[in-house]
Amino acid sequence: MRSSKPVRRSAPRPPPGPGPEVEVTIAEMGGEGDGLAPGPIFASFTLPGERVRVAGTGERRKTLAILEPSPERVEPPCPHFGLCGGCALQHWRTDAYLAWKRERLIGTLARQHIETEVLPIFASPPFSRRRVALHARQGARGEARLGYKIRNSWDLVDIQVCPIADPKITAALPAMRRLAAPLFEHPKSAPTLHVTATDDGIDIDITGVERKSGGLSADARMRLAEQAAAGGFARVSMDGEIAYMDQTAPSVRLGDVRVVLPPGAFLQAVPAAERAMVDFVAKAAAGAERIADLYCGVGTFTFALAQIAPVYAADGSAPAIAALNAAVATAPGLKGVTAEARDLIRRPLLIQEMKKIDLAVFDPPRAGAAEQVVEIAGSKVSRVIGVSCNPATFARDARVLIEAGFVLEQVFPVDQFLWSPHVELIGVFNR
Repeated sequence: MRSSKPVRRSAPRPPPGPGPEVEVTIAEMGGEGDGLAPGPIFASFTLPGERVRVAGTGERRKTLAILEPSPERVEPPCPHFGLCGGCALQHWRTDAYLAWKRERLIGTLARQHIETEVLPIFASPPFSRRRVALHARQGARGEARLGYKIRNSWDLVDIQVCPIADPKITAALPAMRRLAAPLFEHPKSAPTLHVTATDDGIDIDITGVERKSGGLSADARMRLAEQAAAGGFARVSMDGEIAYMDQTAPSVRLGDVRVVLPPGAFLQAVPAAERAMVDFVAKAAAGAERIADLYCGVGTFTFALAQIAPVYAADGSAPAIAALNAAVATAPGLKGVTAEARDLIRRPLLIQEMKKIDLAVFDPPRAGAAEQVVEIAGSKVSRVIGVSCNPATFARDARVLIEAGFVLEQVFPVDQFLWSPHVELIGVFNR
Protein backbone atom coordinates (compact mmCIF):
# COMPACT_ATOMS: atom_id res chain seq x y z
CA MET A 1 0.00 0.00 0.00
CA ARG A 2 1.11 3.54 -0.67
CA SER A 3 1.31 5.87 2.26
CA SER A 4 -1.82 7.94 2.83
CA LYS A 5 -0.13 10.33 5.25
CA PRO A 6 0.45 14.00 4.38
CA VAL A 7 3.34 14.93 2.13
CA ARG A 8 5.28 16.61 4.93
CA ARG A 9 6.12 13.93 7.46
CA SER A 10 8.71 13.18 10.08
CA ALA A 11 11.19 10.38 9.49
CA PRO A 12 11.58 7.75 12.23
CA ARG A 13 14.86 8.98 13.70
CA PRO A 14 16.16 10.00 17.13
CA PRO A 15 16.37 13.74 17.92
CA PRO A 16 19.09 15.48 15.87
CA GLY A 17 22.52 16.15 17.29
CA PRO A 18 24.52 19.33 16.80
CA GLY A 19 25.05 20.57 13.28
CA PRO A 20 23.31 22.75 10.70
CA GLU A 21 20.03 21.79 9.06
CA VAL A 22 20.03 21.63 5.26
CA GLU A 23 17.64 20.51 2.54
CA VAL A 24 18.98 18.00 0.00
CA THR A 25 17.60 15.88 -2.84
CA ILE A 26 18.37 12.16 -2.75
CA ALA A 27 20.00 11.10 -6.02
CA GLU A 28 20.35 7.34 -5.45
CA MET A 29 20.54 4.62 -2.82
CA GLY A 30 23.83 3.95 -1.08
CA GLY A 31 25.15 0.44 -0.64
CA GLU A 32 23.89 0.12 2.95
CA GLY A 33 20.36 1.22 2.10
CA ASP A 34 20.67 4.91 3.00
CA GLY A 35 19.71 7.62 0.53
CA LEU A 36 22.68 9.38 -1.07
CA ALA A 37 22.69 13.09 -1.95
CA PRO A 38 25.55 15.08 -3.55
CA GLY A 39 28.26 15.94 -1.08
CA PRO A 40 28.22 13.05 -0.43
CA ILE A 41 25.51 13.07 2.22
CA PHE A 42 23.93 9.82 3.43
CA ALA A 43 20.43 10.10 4.91
CA SER A 44 18.75 7.06 6.42
CA PHE A 45 15.18 6.05 5.54
CA THR A 46 15.09 8.17 2.40
CA LEU A 47 14.51 7.22 -1.24
CA PRO A 48 15.77 8.37 -4.65
CA GLY A 49 14.11 11.58 -5.82
CA GLU A 50 13.01 12.72 -2.36
CA ARG A 51 13.70 16.20 -1.01
CA VAL A 52 14.54 15.89 2.67
CA ARG A 53 15.80 17.96 5.57
CA VAL A 54 18.84 16.62 7.37
CA ALA A 55 21.02 17.79 10.25
CA GLY A 56 24.57 17.16 11.37
CA THR A 57 28.07 17.27 9.95
CA GLY A 58 30.11 14.86 7.87
CA GLU A 59 28.76 12.32 5.42
CA ARG A 60 26.25 10.66 7.76
CA ARG A 61 23.35 12.96 8.64
CA LYS A 62 20.17 12.63 10.66
CA THR A 63 16.99 12.76 8.61
CA LEU A 64 14.55 15.22 10.15
CA ALA A 65 11.72 15.35 7.61
CA ILE A 66 10.65 14.07 4.23
CA LEU A 67 9.60 17.23 2.39
CA GLU A 68 8.75 15.67 -0.97
CA PRO A 69 8.23 11.89 -0.75
CA SER A 70 8.88 9.46 -3.56
CA PRO A 71 5.88 7.73 -5.17
CA GLU A 72 7.71 4.52 -4.26
CA ARG A 73 7.45 5.27 -0.52
CA VAL A 74 5.14 2.93 1.42
CA GLU A 75 4.06 2.61 5.02
CA PRO A 76 6.52 0.36 6.93
CA PRO A 77 4.76 -2.76 8.28
CA CYS A 78 6.66 -2.87 11.59
CA PRO A 79 6.08 -0.48 14.52
CA HIS A 80 9.76 -0.83 15.47
CA PHE A 81 11.04 0.30 12.07
CA GLY A 82 13.33 3.31 12.23
CA LEU A 83 14.60 2.54 15.70
CA CYS A 84 15.39 -1.14 15.23
CA GLY A 85 18.62 -1.77 13.34
CA GLY A 86 17.38 -5.02 11.83
CA CYS A 87 15.66 -3.56 8.75
CA ALA A 88 16.67 -0.61 6.57
CA LEU A 89 14.21 -0.64 3.67
CA GLN A 90 10.67 -1.36 4.83
CA HIS A 91 9.61 2.05 3.48
CA TRP A 92 10.39 1.15 -0.15
CA ARG A 93 7.85 -0.36 -2.57
CA THR A 94 8.66 -4.03 -3.20
CA ASP A 95 9.23 -3.92 -6.95
CA ALA A 96 11.60 -0.94 -6.72
CA TYR A 97 13.43 -2.44 -3.73
CA LEU A 98 14.01 -5.75 -5.53
CA ALA A 99 15.09 -4.00 -8.73
CA TRP A 100 17.67 -2.01 -6.72
CA LYS A 101 19.11 -5.20 -5.21
CA ARG A 102 19.42 -6.81 -8.64
CA GLU A 103 21.05 -3.70 -10.15
CA ARG A 104 23.42 -3.45 -7.20
CA LEU A 105 24.53 -7.02 -7.87
CA ILE A 106 25.07 -6.22 -11.56
CA GLY A 107 27.17 -3.21 -10.53
CA THR A 108 29.30 -5.31 -8.18
CA LEU A 109 30.06 -7.77 -10.97
CA ALA A 110 30.82 -4.90 -13.36
CA ARG A 111 33.54 -3.62 -11.02
CA GLN A 112 35.36 -6.88 -11.77
CA HIS A 113 34.59 -6.39 -15.51
CA ILE A 114 32.10 -9.26 -15.46
CA GLU A 115 29.02 -9.25 -17.64
CA THR A 116 26.53 -12.12 -17.57
CA GLU A 117 22.85 -12.99 -17.61
CA VAL A 118 21.32 -12.00 -14.28
CA LEU A 119 18.01 -13.77 -13.75
CA PRO A 120 14.96 -12.29 -11.96
CA ILE A 121 15.51 -12.10 -8.23
CA PHE A 122 13.87 -14.57 -5.84
CA ALA A 123 11.92 -12.64 -3.19
CA SER A 124 11.50 -14.14 0.27
CA PRO A 125 8.09 -13.38 1.77
CA PRO A 126 7.48 -11.69 5.16
CA PHE A 127 7.18 -13.87 8.26
CA SER A 128 9.48 -16.49 6.73
CA ARG A 129 12.84 -16.25 8.55
CA ARG A 130 13.40 -19.43 10.57
CA ARG A 131 16.73 -18.22 11.93
CA VAL A 132 17.31 -14.96 13.85
CA ALA A 133 19.83 -13.64 16.39
CA LEU A 134 18.26 -11.86 19.38
CA HIS A 135 20.32 -9.80 21.81
CA ALA A 136 19.51 -9.90 25.52
CA ARG A 137 20.01 -7.26 28.21
CA GLN A 138 19.27 -7.48 31.90
CA GLY A 139 15.66 -6.73 32.76
CA ALA A 140 13.49 -6.92 35.84
CA ARG A 141 10.97 -9.27 37.48
CA GLY A 142 12.50 -12.46 36.10
CA GLU A 143 12.57 -11.36 32.46
CA ALA A 144 15.38 -10.11 30.25
CA ARG A 145 15.00 -7.46 27.60
CA LEU A 146 15.21 -9.13 24.22
CA GLY A 147 15.40 -7.84 20.66
CA TYR A 148 17.57 -6.35 17.94
CA LYS A 149 20.18 -3.65 18.38
CA ILE A 150 19.13 -0.06 17.84
CA ARG A 151 20.63 1.41 14.70
CA ASN A 152 24.15 2.71 15.46
CA SER A 153 23.88 1.72 19.13
CA TRP A 154 24.76 -1.07 21.56
CA ASP A 155 21.35 -0.74 23.18
CA LEU A 156 18.44 -2.74 21.84
CA VAL A 157 14.80 -2.52 20.87
CA ASP A 158 12.74 -4.80 23.10
CA ILE A 159 10.69 -6.13 20.22
CA GLN A 160 7.07 -7.23 20.48
CA VAL A 161 6.52 -8.14 16.82
CA CYS A 162 8.80 -8.94 13.88
CA PRO A 163 7.44 -9.10 10.32
CA ILE A 164 10.51 -10.93 9.02
CA ALA A 165 10.49 -13.79 11.54
CA ASP A 166 8.59 -17.06 11.46
CA PRO A 167 5.49 -16.54 13.66
CA LYS A 168 6.63 -19.45 15.87
CA ILE A 169 9.66 -17.37 16.86
CA THR A 170 7.57 -14.30 17.64
CA ALA A 171 5.17 -16.40 19.72
CA ALA A 172 8.12 -17.67 21.78
CA LEU A 173 9.43 -14.19 22.68
CA PRO A 174 7.87 -14.09 26.20
CA ALA A 175 9.33 -17.52 27.03
CA MET A 176 12.72 -16.49 25.63
CA ARG A 177 12.75 -13.39 27.87
CA ARG A 178 12.27 -15.64 30.88
CA LEU A 179 14.88 -18.07 29.54
CA ALA A 180 17.49 -15.30 29.28
CA ALA A 181 16.91 -13.93 32.78
CA PRO A 182 19.52 -16.19 34.52
CA LEU A 183 22.32 -15.25 32.10
CA PHE A 184 23.50 -12.04 33.79
CA GLU A 185 25.48 -13.19 36.82
CA HIS A 186 28.54 -11.40 35.44
CA PRO A 187 28.32 -7.70 34.44
CA LYS A 188 30.30 -8.32 31.24
CA SER A 189 27.79 -10.83 29.88
CA ALA A 190 26.01 -9.67 26.71
CA PRO A 191 24.10 -12.76 25.60
CA THR A 192 22.87 -13.40 22.08
CA LEU A 193 20.21 -16.03 21.45
CA HIS A 194 20.71 -17.70 18.07
CA VAL A 195 17.20 -18.96 17.43
CA THR A 196 16.18 -21.54 14.83
CA ALA A 197 12.62 -22.71 14.18
CA THR A 198 13.12 -26.41 13.39
CA ASP A 199 10.62 -29.12 12.50
CA ASP A 200 10.70 -30.22 16.16
CA GLY A 201 10.41 -26.84 17.83
CA ILE A 202 12.56 -23.86 18.75
CA ASP A 203 16.31 -24.52 19.01
CA ILE A 204 18.44 -21.89 20.79
CA ASP A 205 22.21 -21.60 21.05
CA ILE A 206 23.37 -18.89 23.47
CA THR A 207 26.65 -17.01 23.05
CA GLY A 208 28.14 -13.98 24.81
CA VAL A 209 27.86 -15.19 28.44
CA GLU A 210 31.09 -14.30 30.24
CA ARG A 211 33.10 -17.49 30.86
CA LYS A 212 36.46 -16.38 32.30
CA SER A 213 34.95 -16.23 35.78
CA GLY A 214 33.68 -19.79 35.46
CA GLY A 215 30.54 -19.20 33.43
CA LEU A 216 27.08 -19.70 34.85
CA SER A 217 26.70 -21.08 38.35
CA ALA A 218 24.99 -24.42 38.90
CA ASP A 219 21.94 -22.56 40.21
CA ALA A 220 21.72 -20.37 37.09
CA ARG A 221 22.11 -23.42 34.84
CA MET A 222 19.29 -25.16 36.68
CA ARG A 223 17.03 -22.11 36.28
CA LEU A 224 17.97 -21.95 32.58
CA ALA A 225 16.96 -25.59 32.10
CA GLU A 226 13.73 -25.07 34.03
CA GLN A 227 12.77 -22.11 31.85
CA ALA A 228 13.69 -24.08 28.72
CA ALA A 229 11.36 -26.88 29.76
CA ALA A 230 8.60 -24.46 30.77
CA GLY A 231 8.93 -22.65 27.44
CA GLY A 232 8.58 -25.86 25.47
CA PHE A 233 11.87 -25.41 23.61
CA ALA A 234 13.33 -28.33 21.69
CA ARG A 235 16.88 -27.59 22.82
CA VAL A 236 18.92 -24.88 24.52
CA SER A 237 22.72 -24.87 24.31
CA MET A 238 25.49 -22.51 25.35
CA ASP A 239 28.32 -22.14 22.84
CA GLY A 240 27.37 -25.58 21.50
CA GLU A 241 27.18 -27.28 24.92
CA ILE A 242 23.69 -28.63 25.56
CA ALA A 243 22.00 -27.17 28.64
CA TYR A 244 18.55 -28.66 27.97
CA MET A 245 17.04 -30.93 25.36
CA ASP A 246 13.57 -32.35 24.96
CA GLN A 247 13.09 -36.00 24.08
CA THR A 248 13.49 -35.32 20.35
CA ALA A 249 16.65 -33.69 19.03
CA PRO A 250 15.72 -30.80 16.70
CA SER A 251 15.85 -31.58 13.00
CA VAL A 252 14.94 -30.22 9.58
CA ARG A 253 14.18 -31.86 6.27
CA LEU A 254 16.54 -31.16 3.41
CA GLY A 255 14.54 -32.46 0.48
CA ASP A 256 13.49 -35.98 1.48
CA VAL A 257 16.21 -36.33 4.10
CA ARG A 258 15.79 -35.67 7.83
CA VAL A 259 18.90 -34.08 9.32
CA VAL A 260 19.37 -33.85 13.09
CA LEU A 261 21.03 -30.50 13.73
CA PRO A 262 24.09 -30.02 15.93
CA PRO A 263 23.82 -27.07 18.34
CA GLY A 264 24.36 -23.75 16.58
CA ALA A 265 24.25 -25.34 13.12
CA PHE A 266 24.15 -23.09 10.06
CA LEU A 267 21.01 -23.22 7.91
CA GLN A 268 19.76 -21.05 5.10
CA ALA A 269 17.58 -18.40 6.76
CA VAL A 270 14.38 -18.90 4.75
CA PRO A 271 13.07 -22.38 3.81
CA ALA A 272 11.42 -21.13 0.59
CA ALA A 273 14.68 -19.50 -0.49
CA GLU A 274 16.58 -22.67 0.35
CA ARG A 275 14.25 -24.75 -1.83
CA ALA A 276 14.63 -22.31 -4.73
CA MET A 277 18.43 -22.37 -4.38
CA VAL A 278 18.62 -26.16 -4.15
CA ASP A 279 16.37 -26.55 -7.19
CA PHE A 280 18.52 -24.13 -9.17
CA VAL A 281 21.77 -25.86 -8.18
CA ALA A 282 20.35 -29.30 -8.98
CA LYS A 283 19.21 -28.16 -12.41
CA ALA A 284 22.60 -26.62 -13.15
CA ALA A 285 24.32 -29.82 -11.96
CA ALA A 286 22.37 -32.15 -14.28
CA GLY A 287 24.62 -34.53 -16.19
CA ALA A 288 27.57 -34.34 -13.79
CA GLU A 289 29.41 -37.61 -13.20
CA ARG A 290 31.29 -36.82 -9.99
CA ILE A 291 30.71 -33.81 -7.75
CA ALA A 292 32.61 -31.94 -5.03
CA ASP A 293 30.34 -30.07 -2.59
CA LEU A 294 32.66 -27.69 -0.72
CA TYR A 295 31.59 -25.78 2.40
CA CYS A 296 28.68 -28.24 2.47
CA GLY A 297 27.45 -27.61 6.03
CA VAL A 298 24.85 -30.16 7.11
CA GLY A 299 24.05 -30.94 3.47
CA THR A 300 21.94 -28.10 2.10
CA PHE A 301 22.93 -29.05 -1.47
CA THR A 302 24.59 -32.42 -0.83
CA PHE A 303 21.51 -34.60 -0.86
CA ALA A 304 20.08 -33.10 -4.06
CA LEU A 305 23.50 -33.41 -5.74
CA ALA A 306 23.89 -37.03 -4.58
CA GLN A 307 20.74 -37.94 -6.50
CA ILE A 308 22.63 -36.93 -9.66
CA ALA A 309 26.10 -38.39 -9.06
CA PRO A 310 28.49 -39.49 -6.29
CA VAL A 311 29.47 -36.55 -4.06
CA TYR A 312 32.57 -35.71 -2.08
CA ALA A 313 31.42 -33.26 0.64
CA ALA A 314 33.70 -31.17 2.86
CA ASP A 315 33.20 -28.54 5.55
CA GLY A 316 35.25 -27.10 8.39
CA SER A 317 32.62 -27.97 11.00
CA ALA A 318 33.09 -31.50 12.34
CA PRO A 319 29.62 -31.52 14.00
CA ALA A 320 28.02 -30.55 10.68
CA ILE A 321 29.82 -33.39 8.89
CA ALA A 322 28.76 -35.82 11.61
CA ALA A 323 25.14 -34.73 11.17
CA LEU A 324 25.43 -35.11 7.40
CA ASN A 325 26.90 -38.61 7.69
CA ALA A 326 24.18 -39.68 10.12
CA ALA A 327 21.52 -38.45 7.68
CA VAL A 328 23.18 -40.20 4.72
CA ALA A 329 22.79 -43.52 6.53
CA THR A 330 18.99 -43.19 6.40
CA ALA A 331 18.61 -41.36 3.07
CA PRO A 332 17.10 -43.25 0.14
CA GLY A 333 18.14 -43.06 -3.51
CA LEU A 334 21.59 -41.48 -3.16
CA LYS A 335 24.44 -42.35 -5.53
CA GLY A 336 26.97 -42.10 -2.73
CA VAL A 337 28.32 -39.45 -0.36
CA THR A 338 31.82 -39.29 1.10
CA ALA A 339 31.99 -36.53 3.73
CA GLU A 340 35.06 -35.09 5.44
CA ALA A 341 35.63 -32.46 8.13
CA ARG A 342 38.23 -30.26 6.48
CA ASP A 343 39.35 -26.63 6.81
CA LEU A 344 39.09 -25.51 3.19
CA ILE A 345 41.04 -22.32 3.87
CA ARG A 346 44.11 -24.00 5.34
CA ARG A 347 43.64 -27.25 3.42
CA PRO A 348 41.62 -26.65 0.25
CA LEU A 349 40.77 -29.56 -2.03
CA LEU A 350 43.85 -29.75 -4.24
CA ILE A 351 44.17 -29.96 -8.00
CA GLN A 352 45.35 -33.57 -7.88
CA GLU A 353 42.40 -34.52 -5.67
CA MET A 354 39.97 -33.25 -8.31
CA LYS A 355 41.19 -35.46 -11.16
CA LYS A 356 37.87 -37.34 -11.31
CA ILE A 357 35.66 -34.35 -10.39
CA ASP A 358 33.77 -32.70 -13.24
CA LEU A 359 31.57 -30.38 -11.13
CA ALA A 360 32.60 -28.32 -8.10
CA VAL A 361 30.03 -26.55 -5.92
CA PHE A 362 31.19 -24.08 -3.27
CA ASP A 363 29.15 -22.16 -0.67
CA PRO A 364 31.65 -20.32 1.55
CA PRO A 365 31.20 -17.76 4.35
CA ARG A 366 31.18 -14.03 3.53
CA ALA A 367 34.98 -13.96 3.12
CA GLY A 368 34.63 -16.11 0.01
CA ALA A 369 36.61 -19.10 -1.22
CA ALA A 370 39.86 -17.52 -2.45
CA GLU A 371 42.15 -20.44 -1.51
CA GLN A 372 39.79 -23.08 -2.87
CA VAL A 373 39.02 -21.23 -6.10
CA VAL A 374 42.72 -21.13 -7.01
CA GLU A 375 42.78 -24.93 -6.86
CA ILE A 376 39.57 -25.26 -8.88
CA ALA A 377 40.92 -22.84 -11.49
CA GLY A 378 44.02 -24.99 -11.95
CA SER A 379 42.11 -28.26 -12.15
CA LYS A 380 40.33 -29.94 -15.05
CA VAL A 381 36.89 -29.41 -13.50
CA SER A 382 34.57 -28.42 -16.34
CA ARG A 383 31.69 -26.85 -14.43
CA VAL A 384 31.50 -24.78 -11.23
CA ILE A 385 28.53 -23.56 -9.23
CA GLY A 386 29.29 -20.79 -6.73
CA VAL A 387 26.86 -19.88 -3.96
CA SER A 388 27.53 -16.66 -2.08
CA CYS A 389 26.13 -14.31 0.55
CA ASN A 390 28.62 -11.61 -0.47
CA PRO A 391 28.57 -10.38 -4.09
CA ALA A 392 31.93 -8.60 -3.67
CA THR A 393 33.89 -11.72 -2.69
CA PHE A 394 31.96 -13.77 -5.25
CA ALA A 395 33.00 -11.33 -7.98
CA ARG A 396 36.62 -11.54 -6.82
CA ASP A 397 36.52 -15.36 -6.92
CA ALA A 398 34.66 -15.32 -10.25
CA ARG A 399 37.43 -13.23 -11.79
CA VAL A 400 39.97 -15.95 -10.88
CA LEU A 401 37.84 -18.61 -12.58
CA ILE A 402 37.23 -16.45 -15.65
CA GLU A 403 40.94 -15.80 -16.08
CA ALA A 404 41.46 -19.58 -15.95
CA GLY A 405 39.11 -20.08 -18.89
CA PHE A 406 35.66 -20.31 -17.29
CA VAL A 407 32.62 -18.37 -18.50
CA LEU A 408 30.06 -17.16 -15.97
CA GLU A 409 26.92 -18.26 -17.81
CA GLN A 410 24.26 -16.85 -15.47
CA VAL A 411 23.58 -15.58 -11.97
CA PHE A 412 20.50 -16.21 -9.84
CA PRO A 413 20.00 -13.47 -7.20
CA VAL A 414 18.18 -14.35 -3.97
CA ASP A 415 16.66 -11.86 -1.52
CA GLN A 416 16.85 -13.98 1.61
CA PHE A 417 17.33 -11.13 4.09
CA LEU A 418 14.17 -9.14 3.56
CA TRP A 419 14.33 -5.32 3.85
CA SER A 420 18.10 -5.33 4.29
CA PRO A 421 20.73 -4.26 1.72
CA HIS A 422 22.08 -7.83 1.53
CA VAL A 423 21.61 -10.00 -1.55
CA GLU A 424 22.72 -13.58 -2.12
CA LEU A 425 23.41 -15.31 -5.41
CA ILE A 426 24.27 -18.48 -7.28
CA GLY A 427 26.57 -18.34 -10.30
CA VAL A 428 27.05 -21.08 -12.90
CA PHE A 429 30.43 -21.35 -14.67
CA ASN A 430 31.39 -23.53 -17.62
CA ARG A 431 34.90 -23.93 -18.95
